[in-house]
Amino acid sequence: MDNQVKIGTRFPLTIKRLDINGAGIGYYKRKITFVTGALPQEVVVAEVTAVHERFLEARVHRVKQPSPDRVPPIDPLYGQVGGIELAHLAYPAQLAFKRDVVAQSLAKYKPAGWQHYDLRPTIGMAQPLHYRNKASFPVRRVNGHVAAGLYAPGSHRLVPLTHFATQRESTMHIVTTLCHLLESLDVPVYDEHQNAGAVKTLIVREAAATGESQVTLVTNSPELPQQGPLLAAIARELPTVVSVAQNVNPGRTSLLWGPTTKILAGQPTITETILGKQFQLSPQAFLQLNPAQTATLYETAAKALALTPQDRLVDAYAGVGTIGITLADRVQEVRGMEIIPAAVADANANAARNGVTNARYEVGTAETVFPRWLKAGFAPTAVVVDPPRAGLDGGLIRALHQARPAKLCYISCNPSTLARDLVALSRDYRVDYIQSIDMFPYTARCEAVVKLTRL
Repeated sequence: MDNQVKIGTRFPLTIKRLDINGAGIGYYKRKITFVTGALPQEVVVAEVTAVHERFLEARVHRVKQPSPDRVPPIDPLYGQVGGIELAHLAYPAQLAFKRDVVAQSLAKYKPAGWQHYDLRPTIGMAQPLHYRNKASFPVRRVNGHVAAGLYAPGSHRLVPLTHFATQRESTMHIVTTLCHLLESLDVPVYDEHQNAGAVKTLIVREAAATGESQVTLVTNSPELPQQGPLLAAIARELPTVVSVAQNVNPGRTSLLWGPTTKILAGQPTITETILGKQFQLSPQAFLQLNPAQTATLYETAAKALALTPQDRLVDAYAGVGTIGITLADRVQEVRGMEIIPAAVADANANAARNGVTNARYEVGTAETVFPRWLKAGFAPTAVVVDPPRAGLDGGLIRALHQARPAKLCYISCNPSTLARDLVALSRDYRVDYIQSIDMFPYTARCEAVVKLTRL
């Protein structure tokens, strides 16, 4: 029966729920079907876009019975670019979905006691639009003009962007102006087919607290044609841009950054303020992309840790030290580690800049540095981990089992790896609650803060 289904086949389908990527889930002849653009409780006509042995992929051909939570998309490019996959879902329903993503992940991995975890309602934003403080857009020629934007899903066709619902409007103004300047100065932009041209990607970051902006031009080679006139034009037309850098990333690659970055003009960093502390950000420094929710995230983590002046806190996967430094005045000592040397240099400089004398950061992986500290006699009482999407390394989990700090806070950007890690952590820790936080409205991405207490 299933072999009758092919690409283009259409059939009515009732949508049960959303998957972790925001696609609707229904069942056609008992085969799970993922329908892009469909919402729970809807009846849609689904059109098959891919056939797999165990599942089907489809898109919405027509909505027969819309969900009460369906709204007009908040951006006209919905469906043409990624990054706004929930643009058609009412915001309160997005918050409920993100809590449900955590629940789905727990049900898959089943850490001890997961059925009884306290999953708190997602903390949302009062104003969930134009929140992203950074844009990383490929640059190409489209219809004869220099344009920056996002690729259409599953393609390398660039969709130009001048406004975007989730990006700060001032960031988009900088991106658009840079495209005009590159075009007017006839700076060659990258051509993927020819592997030729200079400017491949524009990266613009804005500090919400200070209004300072940082531009990084990612180039195909060390040469940047028209560099002098371009820098003069940026200084003239974009006064908020106080730092201009060049990153060299040659050839066809899926990686955003190449190995070398140099400052072309202005300051080496821009300054952002979080919970009263100032942070210097070099071009490659990691910082949460939603400044309004970052303070909420860190305060939620601090509340979960319930820190005291006697605590010795480890800030694992520390980045530029934002978490540890914002919490340093609440504890006796902070130690952090990070694998990127430039980030560690930023973290130690940020501690000094804020007059924080009880925090220090080292270069290295959490799974090597943490056990070394333990062997030297350091006994942490509290640990905060904020790992990348891959989750915790097994070596760090083993070190946590060895150290058994009384307080543990896990900040997760990936509910699947969080649930997997909780299987191991629940040997020594009780999950008191999981607080989801909406760092990325109108996307399927979910951040969560987990309070764990040693058994």
